[in-house]
Amino acid sequence: PLPLPSPLSLPPPMEEFLGPQPEYDEEEEEKKYYRRKKLGVVKNVLGASVGGMIIYSVYMGLLQMQLILHYDETYREVKYGNLGLEDIDKKMLMGINVTPIIALLYTPILIRFLGTKWMMFLASGIYALFVSTNYWERYYTLVPSAVAIGAAIVPLWASLGTYITRMAQQYYEYVNYKEDHVQEQKKLPKGVCHRYVIIFQSVFFIIFHLSLVFAEFPQRLFLHQFLSDYNHTLYNVKHCGAEGSGMIEGFNRTVLKHLPRSLLLIQVESVLMGAAFLSMIIFLAVCGAAYRPTEEIDLRSIGWGNIFQLPFKHLRDYRLRLLIPFFIYSGLDSLFSVTGLTLSYGVCTVGLEWLYLLVMVYGLSCSLFSCLSLSLLRLPRYVSLLGGAVIHGPLLVFLLFWSPAPRSPDQLPYLLVVIALWGMGSALNKTGLSILLGMLYEDKERLDFVYTIYHWWQAIAIFIVYLWTGLIMRAKLSILLVILLLACFCYWTMERRLAKNMHFRLPRIPRPKHKVKGYRYLEEENSDESNSEESDEDDDEEHQEEVIREDFGGDAGSQGSDSTRERRGGARGRRRRRDDDYEQAGEREEREKEGERGIEKE
Repeated sequence: PLPLPSPLSLPPPMEEFLGPQPEYDEEEEEKKYYRRKKLGVVKNVLGASVGGMIIYSVYMGLLQMQLILHYDETYREVKYGNLGLEDIDKKMLMGINVTPIIALLYTPILIRFLGTKWMMFLASGIYALFVSTNYWERYYTLVPSAVAIGAAIVPLWASLGTYITRMAQQYYEYVNYKEDHVQEQKKLPKGVCHRYVIIFQSVFFIIFHLSLVFAEFPQRLFLHQFLSDYNHTLYNVKHCGAEGSGMIEGFNRTVLKHLPRSLLLIQVESVLMGAAFLSMIIFLAVCGAAYRPTEEIDLRSIGWGNIFQLPFKHLRDYRLRLLIPFFIYSGLDSLFSVTGLTLSYGVCTVGLEWLYLLVMVYGLSCSLFSCLSLSLLRLPRYVSLLGGAVIHGPLLVFLLFWSPAPRSPDQLPYLLVVIALWGMGSALNKTGLSILLGMLYEDKERLDFVYTIYHWWQAIAIFIVYLWTGLIMRAKLSILLVILLLACFCYWTMERRLAKNMHFRLPRIPRPKHKVKGYRYLEEENSDESNSEESDEDDDEEHQEEVIREDFGGDAGSQGSDSTRERRGGARGRRRRRDDDYEQAGEREEREKEGERGIEKE
């Protein structure tokens, strides 16, 4: 028989594979690992930005083409007869603009239940559903899909804002992976992520605002050849700009020279449907998770009732309350720029055939000037918001007195300059607000609540714009100017209070409530027992003490501090009891394992 090899000796190839590697450098391999992690974060930011840009390009491009076709009387009578397509369009727009009013009730629950990535994927699927309903345009297809889009707008935008801010926090952790607070997963020091929040939010809006450019491709490449010139469409128009009312008073009811073939419409809608599916795939395959699995479990485990209440409780914070006028102005600006400025001033003056150029210039301006927010890396944070207000304020005053004559194509260069300047102000406004929220609220468990409140107020403002469609233009501009001035005053007040170190009220995030089952909650170091949460609770309790002292003072303050000590003692007692439960469960498991080992030995 052949001699058996010694158990300590290995064949030369195996020894070369399993033996110690003299060339292995642990520190270098660690650097490579975190370099890949950082590239993964950059990939996630670009994926979310491109996915959001594509889905909004499809949505706005299809909606614009659909509204132009349905506006034409000849198209409605020939294609659909007595179907009542104009009434369907009104109800569809109502569904898109009215449904987001109730979004504050369900958005945090959806984001916590699905996660930010899956919420973005689901919302993009709803937008793709809206595209698919245009293959068969009926009341029971268009209106329900429009209501679904209205229900998905606030969750989509809240998820995008939370996702980009979380990527900035993750990038900081991967850059500073050797820091103790990163390795122990403690709460990050204040202000350390601001640099990455500014960069990532600016990159997101640079890419996203290109959606306004790509949204005009269907009109320029397909619908433009069927549009009548301005002499026909503006024949009965008497007033434009500040002297006008509604959208365009006297606009011709027939805007098409001849009707497009149905097969051509199907081809265009198929291309848009393919783009919508592409955005879904990008959200699904390119974007990674915003939280670790254990963090997602902890975010859900605070209780659905608490998740429902916390957005309302965050409104106690004076910072959010004082930013509400800016939230409203941001929503008014979003819809006014696309409807009031481009239609009542632009199309009313140069005709519908130049609508694509007006919107594309606005989108390019927004995208290009979003880069200006990168100046916050060197300048104070108020530069972006107040800079946008400084641009929009004089423009609003100018628009109050500017009434270009209808059918005046020579006014096109002036219109493009005004729209480009308005786009600069809009870019600074939207990018500045998202950056400001990411800088003020750095706790990862609060981001979805804060961004939900922001975009809910935006949706309320968009609903207001939907209601004021019939107002005269000077009234609309006056409302915008008053809200802008109020927003600047409130923001200045907020910054003054923060400069004076005035304390703000933040609701306490409850501890996750887990059942004492499963190996994941019996480990020594897990997210349930992390020092970050304990420090958060202690900070919140101390903050509540300070708020009580400020609110009541004197004897009431001492009584409040006593009651706070009682609450703190009760909370610590509950925490000790919960820790004892975990320890007892761990001891039981160890005893069971020792018993099994004894049985095996016997």
